[in-house]
Amino acid sequence: MINDPGQRVPIKAWIDGVELEDAARAQLVNVAKLPFIHKHVAVMPDVHWGMGATVGSVIATKGAVVPAAVGVDIGCGMIAQRTSLRAADLPDDLGPMRAAIEAAVPHGRTDNGQANDRGAWSELPRDVEDVAAGLKDGLEAVRATSGDRLASWWTNERAFRHLGTLGTGNHFIEVCLDEADAVWIMLHSGSRGIGNAIGTTFIERAKKLAERYFISLPDPDLAYFPEGTQDFNEYVAAVGWAQGFASANRATMMRAVLSAVEDSAGKPVFLDFADSAINCHHNYVERENHFGQNVLVTRKGAVRARVGDLGIIPGSMGVRSYIVRGKGNADSFSSCSHGAGRRMSRGQAKKTITMEAFNAAMGNVESRRDADVLDEAPQAYKDIDAVIAAESDLVEVVHTLKQVVCVKG
Repeated sequence: MINDPGQRVPIKAWIDGVELEDAARAQLVNVAKLPFIHKHVAVMPDVHWGMGATVGSVIATKGAVVPAAVGVDIGCGMIAQRTSLRAADLPDDLGPMRAAIEAAVPHGRTDNGQANDRGAWSELPRDVEDVAAGLKDGLEAVRATSGDRLASWWTNERAFRHLGTLGTGNHFIEVCLDEADAVWIMLHSGSRGIGNAIGTTFIERAKKLAERYFISLPDPDLAYFPEGTQDFNEYVAAVGWAQGFASANRATMMRAVLSAVEDSAGKPVFLDFADSAINCHHNYVERENHFGQNVLVTRKGAVRARVGDLGIIPGSMGVRSYIVRGKGNADSFSSCSHGAGRRMSRGQAKKTITMEAFNAAMGNVESRRDADVLDEAPQAYKDIDAVIAAESDLVEVVHTLKQVVCVKG
């Protein structure tokens, strides 16, 4: 439990054995001061400071929504699929497999995101066009209500160039082995540029609304939309569409990666339907019932973990990840962590982690080994096993995965 003068509601935290930096604690206290928080704020063990609101927090609200608590990577999350392949089916040299995945999925960012950006499609493949067709009408509605910048700049063509693409930062694609040497494909990404534009647009709109009506806030980033207003309705519709885009983005990439792995392995890859694809958001808002009330639950860096829900808690490059099953803990609003959580800022990691230390931590994982990914080194993240131990009353471990191939943007 975290307590501080001025809090309106308690803060319940699952942080035994893990770090909580002062900046994140201050952000949590500010959220707990808001007048529409339902019951308490729940804090996951991967908690760390984030833009706008704390990563690793679960915020239930009644009568309002805070766009910055969702953030700009709307619908960011994970997808994982167990396959029919076993470790013995993989080639000894995994370099060509990594190259095949990198060729199949645009990743990274160049040309400042403009026409020659290697992280976007120059021309949509047919299968991506088919997925985009199902999302087009929804995007038209979002663009019509989201302001001039989004309507004019994020055209359908530009938005869908990011469908089926990975992005940068902590987004990744991995080939993993579980405890029985079964091969899994796992990847992490969200709603890409269009989600960022939607998030940024509505965060700015909420701040302007607070300024216009002289609303006093503990932090300007916690500006909100009251339920029943046009702003609220348009944001909920836009964020819902972006969450759907993010889920479709992951599923589209998964199909491309499975095909690349199949070609590299030289044998058919069948999906293990006992473990069908787990596709879960960890930056999103959803209507749910908690403590007998219908509320909006915002999870920023947290995964829904109702009784029986399967979720994914990745470690970091070079470290194991976990497939978990939820226990439906009421105090956590049926949630769990979304990963290990950062313990170093990106700048600090690049200044302090050497290439020698990075290579030692990565072991035999087939991956990029250059200075541009030092901020994603295992040392920059919390101990994933300590994180899992701290949430033993939230989830149980179903599978333990260890990556053998890692693709970063």
